[in-house]
Formats: sequence, C-alpha cells, structure tokens
Amino acid sequence: MTPTALLLALAAALVHAVWNQVLAGSANPAARSAVGMLVACVVAVPLAVPGWRWEPEVWPLAAASAACELAYFVALSAAYRVAPLGVVYPVARGSAPVLVLLVGWLTLGQAVAWYAAVGVALVVAGVLLVRGPGRDVRLRHVLLAVGIGACIAAYTLLDSLALEHASPVALLVVVLGATALVQAGAIASRTGVGTLLDATLRGPDAWRTLVAGFGILGAYGLVLLALTESPAAPVAAVRETSVVMVVLLLALTGRERLTATRLAGAGAVAAGVALVVL
Repeated sequence: MTPTALLLALAAALVHAVWNQVLAGSANPAARSAVGMLVACVVAVPLAVPGWRWEPEVWPLAAASAACELAYFVALSAAYRVAPLGVVYPVARGSAPVLVLLVGWLTLGQAVAWYAAVGVALVVAGVLLVRGPGRDVRLRHVLLAVGIGACIAAYTLLDSLALEHASPVALLVVVLGATALVQAGAIASRTGVGTLLDATLRGPDAWRTLVAGFGILGAYGLVLLALTESPAAPVAAVRETSVVMVVLLLALTGRERLTATRLAGAGAVAAGVALVVL
C-alpha cells in the first residue's frame, strides 16, 4: 500500500466517522442522506467535467455499484432505527474488509500476502474490541450489520474494477447521484417532495443533512482515489479505522469513556494497519 493511499484511506475514515455520528443522531436518516447526497453531487458536477473519463465498459460496473450503495443506505437507515450504533457500526465495518479480502482472493485472483491477511484480521479484531457490542446484542441486529458489511465489500470491489474505465470524480458523481435520486424518489413518492424537503432542508437540524451529504461524498471520493493507488483489500482495512475514530470522538465529547479493552483494540487496529501497509 502506498503512502498516498494510506493517507487517503485514513482521511476517508475520519470523514466517515463524522458523518455517521451526525446521521445516527438525527431523525429520518434515510431522507437526510438522500437529499444531502443530491445537493453534494450537484455541487460536485463542475469539478467532474474537466477530467471526465467514462468508457462504455464502466456502465454495468457503475450500475451494480449504485445498486449496492442503495442497498447499503437502506439497510443502514433501517439498522439505525432498530439496533444500537455500538452493534451496527463495528460489525458492519469489521466484516467488510474480511469479505473484500476473501472475494478478491477467491473470485478475482488478487494476490494476498500472509502478513496483509494477518493485518486485516487484526483490524477486524481491534474494531470489535474498540466498539464491541454490549449485552443487549440480538442476532437479527448482528445479521443486519453483516448484510451492511456485504454491501460495503461489494461496492468496494466493483469500484476498484470500474476505476479502470472511469475517472474517480466521474464515478463518484454518477454512482452517488443515481443512488440519491432513486432513494429520494422512493421517499418522495410516499411523503411528497415538499414534505421531504421540509424534513431535511428546513428547521434547526438542516445542517445534519448537508454535513451528511458532503461527508458521504467526501469519504467516498477519498476511497476512490485510494483505490487508484492500491488494491481494494488494504484500502478497505485501513478505512475501518473509522470505528476507532468514532470512539475517540465520543470520548472527546464526553459521551463515552475509554477503557482498557478499547485501548487494546485501538492498538490492534494500529498494528493491523501497519501490516496492511507493508
């Protein structure tokens, strides 16, 4: 993994940790993410035009990636309504790099060094220690979180292939724009456009919509740039340091406390990332 890819993946993790906290603490997370992404994509279009590259081969990959993104946001929003953040976030983020590694190795023929595999395993173990589920864990919550992890793994692998035929910014705008349009359209068909806009862009919590939208766009864009520098498995593993960042942010704001177990988990994540970077 190159130093540039490492920095991009770490930056993506930080942005991801921030927008997830903002979205998890709001009402109507599905509506806010959809409208926020639409706003962010419209702003990003002028940035995508100068370096636009879009080959015909990218269409099926982009469509499949958008479908996985849509499934991810629908499942994530549903999970945040019924399951604790402390269960959904670590299990979803921790399972994703393992799935990326296995699928890339078994079906795409991607080479995996033994120390990289150990590094991914350490990241997953550290993630579960840092933000481990409590006693209120239910099987359906875990299964829902693993399903979210499968969506993350799928669009990560699809994007790594799509970037061979499209520029990162073009893929970013098309995939997220299509995802947001479908998601917002489905919600508006039930509630009406006016109600959707009132619930997301008006009122004291409107800032959550914009932070989530631009955060999603920024985190996804940074990951796409990282994927142009390194294979999908190490990028996916480093990106999951967002779980450690979530805990640190919660500790800094006084919402949660650091424990010996969480510190050990953070150390495992750091060691895992070091092996992956090798």
